[in-house]
Amino acid sequence: MKRLTQGKTTLLVSAIMTAMLLTACNGDDGQTGVAGTDGVNGVDGSAGLSALVTVTAISAGHAQCPFGGQQIETGLDTNRNGVLESDEVDSLQTQLICHTDLNSLSVDLVGRYQSGVYGLSAAEIVDYHPSSQSAFVVNAQSGKVDVLDLSTLTQTPAEAEAGYSLNNITKKAELNISGDTGVTLLGAVNSVSVSGNLLATAVERADLLGNATQGNGIVAFYQLSDSGLPVYLSYVEVGALPDNVTFTPDGTVLLVANEGEPNSAYDVDPEGSIALIPITNGVPATSATLIDFKDFNLGGERHDELNPLIKINGPGASVAQDLEPEYIAVSADSQYAFVSLQENNAIAVIDIKAAKVKNLIALGLKDFGLDANKIDASDKDDAINLQAYAGVYGMYQPDTIASYRWNNADFIVTANEGDARDYAGFSEEARAADLSLDTNHLQFASAQDKTQLGRLKVTTSMGDDNNDGLMDKIVAYGGRSFSIWTADGQQVFDSASDFERITAALLGMNFNNNNDENKGDSRSDDKGPEPEALAIGQIGAKTYAFIGLERLSGFMIYDISNPFAVSFVDYIHNRNFNADFVIDTDTGDVTGDASMAGDLGPEGMKFIASQHSPTGLPLLLIGNEVSGTTAVYQLRLE
Repeated sequence: MKRLTQGKTTLLVSAIMTAMLLTACNGDDGQTGVAGTDGVNGVDGSAGLSALVTVTAISAGHAQCPFGGQQIETGLDTNRNGVLESDEVDSLQTQLICHTDLNSLSVDLVGRYQSGVYGLSAAEIVDYHPSSQSAFVVNAQSGKVDVLDLSTLTQTPAEAEAGYSLNNITKKAELNISGDTGVTLLGAVNSVSVSGNLLATAVERADLLGNATQGNGIVAFYQLSDSGLPVYLSYVEVGALPDNVTFTPDGTVLLVANEGEPNSAYDVDPEGSIALIPITNGVPATSATLIDFKDFNLGGERHDELNPLIKINGPGASVAQDLEPEYIAVSADSQYAFVSLQENNAIAVIDIKAAKVKNLIALGLKDFGLDANKIDASDKDDAINLQAYAGVYGMYQPDTIASYRWNNADFIVTANEGDARDYAGFSEEARAADLSLDTNHLQFASAQDKTQLGRLKVTTSMGDDNNDGLMDKIVAYGGRSFSIWTADGQQVFDSASDFERITAALLGMNFNNNNDENKGDSRSDDKGPEPEALAIGQIGAKTYAFIGLERLSGFMIYDISNPFAVSFVDYIHNRNFNADFVIDTDTGDVTGDASMAGDLGPEGMKFIASQHSPTGLPLLLIGNEVSGTTAVYQLRLE
């Protein structure tokens, strides 16, 4: 069902009553009512006043109708203009008709693996090998990849609270990358990707000075088979901090996003880059081609192409050092890669065949002053308080990025998480109350109020438009949404304030919750629900986007079959908001009992089409980094 738009339709009450009579249930006849009084004749001798009905569509996220619906108002046309005015409405007769859901997609939890490790990223990025019905789950801090057996899954769903303790998936092996490769100084595993019977995994590496992630990382390759365990093949050195790996759809190239983050002191800052590793007949090359951004440096031949809206703010950093590739999506024809540059609020488009940067796209700012983009900006207001704030903006800063085709054109889908540069040696992060605001700023007063904007986390690197030392804009991190863009960066859809409106309607004060304890509205000041994970899948004739909310947990579903007519479908979660626990995400220590907390912190997602699914129905595979759980949802059109 398409999203209900905010429009009004006025009908004669007789038409509505006819429809109600046609659809009413049969029952016993009641007693004859008291005869009504005669209608009032008009002054010109015409018939009595007309009764009018107005039907107003309610968008998803309404306090009383979380999935949307209709509001029906009635009244007499006292001014005889054929329009039901607000002062003519009989409020006692106003009705709300709520949708119970928005379409026929059924979503059920059918599988779950509990690692028993909390807060230490024991389940991050995920992928799937159809032939062996195995899921590969990045167990980041351990430096390993867990291999889970999905072959025993059935179509039987877990019912309600049973999902919190479900543990029906077994781990059949793990890949020890350091042990298999023999490479020293390896750190966390950051990504995994499967193409055919080839698996690639990205691993960060320390440098010789002891900086944990500033050395050149590696990609390790494994051969997969229908029945046997993965067999190590080889490794290839890539750039600093490889954060994401993905194969082209045709399987001929592996792409690697080398983020190149600085060290904590910000005195070592490697360049960000994209690595291309050719794959020939399923065999990876022995070396990678690195695509860098040096041409965009000051004095470089492409520096003039650099849009000033692309955030370059590292102290003393060149453009090549400052750009930090985060995640990669590839066009369906395997010709172009779209790379999120999260900290820079931009996307790089890579010509894969030419092995060069085609262009850099600035994503611009989201206007939180628009009514459609309302946010709750405080964790100290003890309320659901979605407001529009003129002069306040958000950088989209997508993490996960995906691509799909519609009418033979490529579209980019982004999960607009947001991220700050916050290091011991340099931090751009502040609270709005700490900014030196221009006294004429429309939010000058509310920025000093901790129940309004005062606690909103913002950047100190943007907003002084006239360089007078005073901020003219308040610029926060993330869009609190997901977006769809054309291949050249034109936004065609944004989910606006949907995520906060809908979760507030469904969860009340549990909305904008953090993922390490049940404290209620604790992230409104800091990127809200924080959309991060993203997957796209086709079921029947429809294309769906699944967007994981990292902090609140759970995921949103949208029908994106037509990027110009997107509609909300559902919000699904397996989180117990009544559980009493606190997880320390630095040490992994748990206070209380987190075993019944459910799934916390979706980090990675993989859609599994029905023809590859062990249950015969489409599945959504999710790695939850804070709870250390891997969840499998079954998707069914009914």
